[in-house]
Amino acid sequence: MKLVLASSNPGKLRELTDLLADSGIELLAQSALGVEDAEETGTTFVENALIKARHASRLTGLPALADDSGLCVDALHGAPGLYSARYAGAHGDAERNIDKLLEALKDVADAQRGAHFYCVLAVLQHADDPQPLIVEGQWDGRVLQQRRGSAGHGYDPVFYDLLHAQSAAEMEPVLKNRVSHRGQALALLRQRLMLP
Repeated sequence: MKLVLASSNPGKLRELTDLLADSGIELLAQSALGVEDAEETGTTFVENALIKARHASRLTGLPALADDSGLCVDALHGAPGLYSARYAGAHGDAERNIDKLLEALKDVADAQRGAHFYCVLAVLQHADDPQPLIVEGQWDGRVLQQRRGSAGHGYDPVFYDLLHAQSAAEMEPVLKNRVSHRGQALALLRQRLMLP
């Protein structure tokens, strides 16, 4: 099965490709097919995932997989949330996003720095599919006071997994892919699609 990934984010493409490696699904980046990112005008992660999937499917004629995800911080009432990728202004500027987040939390004690990554995956068979397949995953942790680790992407250097006592950027990819919000959502997706 071929699916177009409705994202130009290389980190997401790498993670999703790894997670689907033995599934029989061939994931094609929308950018490789000349498709630009859709404008994310939804007010929820689900709405944005559907907007992106419909956009990619409509322009390529292929079934589409879209991911909408973000970091939700308790002390910031869920921010950056939907706006995680553009929290500091420019879309995808991870360093500035992290700087802004650390500044916003500079006076917040560790015990109050709870956060979670949230992911929604949507699969459409075609652009007007009235029954999209939607799954979600959530990864609980807290925001560190400074960056740790060099792997991963986005907010990974400042997201701390309490169970494994590591930042997401310190984790081996196999572990991260198993415990992360995206990994959890992909595991559900594989079950729903009855993939190996």
